[in-house]
Amino acid sequence: MSTADTPSAEHGRHERPEDPAPQETTTAGTTAPGTTAPASPGSNRRTAVLVLGVLLVQLGFVTSYVGAFHSPVPRDVTVAVVAPAGAPAGAAEQVVGRLDGLDGHPLDARVVTDEAGARAQITGRDIYGALLLGTDGQDTLLVAGGAGASVAGALQAELTAVDAAQQRTLAVQDVLPVTAQDNRGLSGFYLAVGWVVGGYLLATALALTGVRPGLRAMGERLGVLTGYAAASGLGGALVAEQVLGALPGPFWALASLGALVVLATAAFTTAAEALLGFVGVGLVIVLFVVLGNPSAGGAYGTALLPPFWASIGPWLTPGAATEGIRSLAYFDGTGVGGPLAVLAGYLAVGVALSLGIAVVRSRREPPVTP
Repeated sequence: MSTADTPSAEHGRHERPEDPAPQETTTAGTTAPGTTAPASPGSNRRTAVLVLGVLLVQLGFVTSYVGAFHSPVPRDVTVAVVAPAGAPAGAAEQVVGRLDGLDGHPLDARVVTDEAGARAQITGRDIYGALLLGTDGQDTLLVAGGAGASVAGALQAELTAVDAAQQRTLAVQDVLPVTAQDNRGLSGFYLAVGWVVGGYLLATALALTGVRPGLRAMGERLGVLTGYAAASGLGGALVAEQVLGALPGPFWALASLGALVVLATAAFTTAAEALLGFVGVGLVIVLFVVLGNPSAGGAYGTALLPPFWASIGPWLTPGAATEGIRSLAYFDGTGVGGPLAVLAGYLAVGVALSLGIAVVRSRREPPVTP
């Protein structure tokens, strides 16, 4: 019998040949076919920095939201005190002194001569509420639910406790209530968040294309953002006011405000990315999401937030947008000037920086010829 007919040889003819051993890196430093190049030290460092950056943003998110919301207490909530006709001289002043002397200074009380004046200050957004002293042991608290249910509730709780200590009772009257579809007055806040998120998302998406626009291309990008902002403002107002009935309007004023919110946020995001690259996008997230949302006065009014969040909220786009929506929806536009100025500032800075950086880039980088 020949060796070709042996069982071992027969088995060898049907056995799959072994894969060749992977090739090693050549002596010249290049990677041979079939091998994977090891990660460079620079790539490892970039990965580490990215992981650390995301971790810091996440921890900042937790710290900001828990820090703002974990223990809301009223601080210097403005309230008027009105004495009834025929009350002894100094009756209202005496109550003001008692309210201003409460532990923790939850209230900032002032004397107003009559109920009409107190109502005018509420609708004019000068105060959150008014305490009308009664002659029969029952007082009345006027509040504006449209300014935020959380603040109105806190004001009611504080004054109920004060009246109870004096063996008096308190009735509450909401002079500017929210609509039945606007649960706790939060619809405006969520609309504002939607507009802000839409603005920085589109700006970030355009930046992630990797194109570093010159002056003309940057102008075109800002034009795209303007059209998108107009559509977003109209769409948000349509859903919130016409479709869901969550806000009482006015429709065109809300739509215009929404367009400004979106465009201001998008333009500022574009400028931050043009100036700082990917770090600029992270900065926008920190400003408008990590810090801006909890300080906007949505879930809890700014009068209930810790001092840090209460102080920064009106200067960031979510807070400005929330306050602007409330002013339009429930106060006939009273108080909208401040939010409009803040948003216009973000828009002006964003457009100026974006175009300025594009001009500098165009001068430093010669045009590419085909």
